[in-house]
Amino acid sequence: MLIDILRRLLAFVLLVLAQGLVFNRVQLFHCATPLLFIYFVITFPRNYPKWASLLWSFALGLCVDMFSNTPGLAAASTTFMAALQPYLLQLFLPREAEEHLRTAAATLGYGKFFTMATIMVLLFCLVFSALEAFNFYDWQQWLLSVGGSAAITLILIMALESLRH
Repeated sequence: MLIDILRRLLAFVLLVLAQGLVFNRVQLFHCATPLLFIYFVITFPRNYPKWASLLWSFALGLCVDMFSNTPGLAAASTTFMAALQPYLLQLFLPREAEEHLRTAAATLGYGKFFTMATIMVLLFCLVFSALEAFNFYDWQQWLLSVGGSAAITLILIMALESLRH
């Protein structure tokens, strides 16, 4: 249990630092920003305590908000994502899956993991961009931002996942 907490804490710190120091400075075509820190929320194992995943996710979002100067946007979006993650994961698991199955491409299969990650990244980008824009006056730019950020984030998540195993 302690090893799991220490691993999560190390991943938490590394993803926050990577987002704050590197990825926040990357803007492709003035609309797409990689949001790799949400990989932390996607990889919660099956039957992880909901209160713990909500707390981890809120803290992650809050730390990213401090680096990004986006008061509450990442915190709200990651908490929303953590609330949905167990239900989405359940859709992609076989009935006889073990109780504490790790959420990874190696355990779910690349196709299922990619589909689940795509849904979660799109939901995160939709919520984050909607809260950030707070209006849909320039809806083409908003859709471009959601699509671009989701695509570059998914590419990075799948690259990280392939390196992990």
